[in-house]
Amino acid sequence: MTGSVSNAAVVSLEVSKSLLSSDNLFTFLLHLLPAHQVSVSLLQSKSSSISLTINDGTETLLERNAILRALCGRSLLNQMDRYPYCLLGGHAESVKGVPESAITFASISSFMSMAHSIRLGASEHILNQLNYLLEDRCFLVGSSCGKPCLADYDVFFALLEGNLTSMMESSDEKANFLNLKRWMLAVKSNIEELLTVKSSTSHNTIQGLPSVNVPNFDYGFAEPIPMFYYGDEEDSHTTTTVAKSNSGNGPAVIDAKASAPEVGKRELTDEEKKAAAEKRAKKNAEKAKKKTTDASASMKENAKASDNDELNITALDIRVGKIIEAWPHESSEKLWCEKIDLGESEPRQVLSGLRDFYNKEEMENRMVMVLCNLKQRNLGGVPSHGMVLCASNSDHTAVEFVIPPEGAKIGERVTFDGLNGDPEPENKVAKKKILEKLAPDLKTDENGIVVWKGIRSMTTAGPCFAVKGMKDAQVS
Repeated sequence: MTGSVSNAAVVSLEVSKSLLSSDNLFTFLLHLLPAHQVSVSLLQSKSSSISLTINDGTETLLERNAILRALCGRSLLNQMDRYPYCLLGGHAESVKGVPESAITFASISSFMSMAHSIRLGASEHILNQLNYLLEDRCFLVGSSCGKPCLADYDVFFALLEGNLTSMMESSDEKANFLNLKRWMLAVKSNIEELLTVKSSTSHNTIQGLPSVNVPNFDYGFAEPIPMFYYGDEEDSHTTTTVAKSNSGNGPAVIDAKASAPEVGKRELTDEEKKAAAEKRAKKNAEKAKKKTTDASASMKENAKASDNDELNITALDIRVGKIIEAWPHESSEKLWCEKIDLGESEPRQVLSGLRDFYNKEEMENRMVMVLCNLKQRNLGGVPSHGMVLCASNSDHTAVEFVIPPEGAKIGERVTFDGLNGDPEPENKVAKKKILEKLAPDLKTDENGIVVWKGIRSMTTAGPCFAVKGMKDAQVS
């Protein structure tokens, strides 16, 4: 399936129909691409194979995220980063080395890695992270066009494909995930707008593509018509004369405007005056109560900030374990199901998205580090109680187990130099989002040793480390 060829940039894309049927972002992007500059071949293969050839075969890309970013930028002369698309935040044509643009590109790559994690089976804590992040921004990554970019669309489709949006829709409280719901509606609106714009120029559209699957969801928000209240409104019929005194012994000064007779206005009855006075008294009491409530809330916030200052990695219960059995998840190509000996009365079942990185033989009899004080949750209908810790690079293309040293005892708790404290209970870890607060600082150092804020992890046999020595990597 090839469009007419111009003398502008031309790229060749080979993609399987199997990938397009499961990857709505890729399908969405192909709907937007200029057909006369892209030669697309749809493969019948059942695998998720894909390749992009640029510049007459001088460069070939095989990795999904790299291909998507290339199509949005340099390979098509940055057309997809101009208005109305702005898929790279409008930064593709900026001067090389500009800090703002470099940060934007790094952020896009990072959020696309998050989308990959969501598709592997990430849980509700991802929703909490996104909702918190969107508290003070319109979209995930700053854009010079004021529109969502590739990162927004990738995370949006990942949430839909992972069925995580059902957690937001089933919430009894409309305030839950309010920022994330607002963002979802905004991204959905932009997707529909771009598809509508593109469909109006069908002569420049790649033919034969499957439709983009965007469900019709509505979170029941009221129409956003602003109404302002200042708190001192009075009914028009309760206007009264106001007397003011210059001093305790001075003559009263009458407001001439208030006391002047008005045509068609009658004087208030005693009952109406009494009702107006009661209304003002009630309003003043409500204001006083609100001040007390605000002061109490402020004290709670200060206490919460103090708790956060004292929170450290000892709140997490990380223990030495051994994988004694591993088998593939029945409905997920990414997940291993594992039985792990943690020195407990019976092995604990944990699910890990590691099938792209380790085979069955490499999993079984492996010593690992396990985060134990997480609430049990279901992944694809199978219960998982804990998390096997691994080190990974920024785009999640390389993943390594982090392991204890030889001689460490099964079930012993991993400590950190100079830090003491008992692990928090599972329900508090979930409710207070403790993992989300501590995890960003759990990494490997330049020697591949697991550290938290530079403080080394430790067992009775020595420090824990990435099995192949991956350095400066995120541990999760």
